[in-house]
Amino acid sequence: MNIQQFRYSTDNLGYLVYSTDIGIAIDAGAVEEILLFAEKNSIDIQYVTNTHSHYDHTSGNEVMLKKTKAEFINPTKIKSDQTISLGKETLEMFHTSGHTDDSIVFKADDFLITGDTLFNGTVGNCFSGDFNAFFNSLKRIISFPGNTKIYAGHDYVMESMEIAKSIEKDNPDIERYMNNYNPKLIVSTLDDELSVNPYIRFNAKGMINNLGKRNMPINTEYERFKSIMEIY
Repeated sequence: MNIQQFRYSTDNLGYLVYSTDIGIAIDAGAVEEILLFAEKNSIDIQYVTNTHSHYDHTSGNEVMLKKTKAEFINPTKIKSDQTISLGKETLEMFHTSGHTDDSIVFKADDFLITGDTLFNGTVGNCFSGDFNAFFNSLKRIISFPGNTKIYAGHDYVMESMEIAKSIEKDNPDIERYMNNYNPKLIVSTLDDELSVNPYIRFNAKGMINNLGKRNMPINTEYERFKSIMEIY
């Protein structure tokens, strides 16, 4: 399975996922760029969908659908663990409630498109108010192999790493992560995220010690996650 990333509206990231000549546009705000790439590479865009229904992710839907014969897949109608066939390959979709109730992650063999659930370096705001659901969504994401690539919905890398440095001043992996930053391609692995992203480091010894010093609840994974979200 192939993936091409497109930046739009300063820090938004959209995607064209394709297998040979069949593709799906996800958060397709960069309409013209996606169409041009598809034309140059003889890709038939058969589906248009979103990681969730916030307008900054859906803004390209109408034009993309007008300029293609694609079928719109409404994220609010997607069943968890539903799949889409792209030629001989399949793309899996599963619910990741938390940032919003309708948040979806797309999974191929070696990458995830995580929208605003998990960013490269941070996580999304819990606009749903359901921290338990958000925790379970993140737990599912981080259960995949460490070399799984993470493609998110925004480029917040540098500001997120400044926050990470303020939380874990002695974490040597943060500088390495920052040095690998490439604004032309925002991607990391799950191992990278687990080494620097404060909001999923609820099992890291240094983070647990930080929380303990602040007298925050730390007895369970969920307590530690909730504590991190509350104070940072």
